[in-house]
Amino acid sequence: MPVFADGRIPVSIVADEAALATSLAGGGKAALLAEGPPASLPPGIVASAGFEPAGTHPAACTCCAGRVPMAQALDALFLDRVKGRAPWFDRVVALLPSPDRRAELDVILHMDGVVSARYRPA
Repeated sequence: MPVFADGRIPVSIVADEAALATSLAGGGKAALLAEGPPASLPPGIVASAGFEPAGTHPAACTCCAGRVPMAQALDALFLDRVKGRAPWFDRVVALLPSPDRRAELDVILHMDGVVSARYRPA
């Protein structure tokens, strides 16, 4: 029987601080994805990336190629991990209180080619 290993980084989505604490209780080193920069990193978080829903660049600028800010934040987390600018993490926890943002991340995890090559839903 063949065994398939998925080397992509798992991403779990939580809606509030209590769910974040529960997710982090599982152990391991995690990165945090949140709307806006976090005030402080909770215990268990070794890296973080924030994003602004409106974006800071004009639509379809050459550096972003029209990708949404959440996908850009996931790119930044991955690059910080592989380039050694952030400690190595084995998963990402996305703190997204808005149902619209949670749905957006689900679409990004499945439809954005760069993100889906690096990350998978947990």
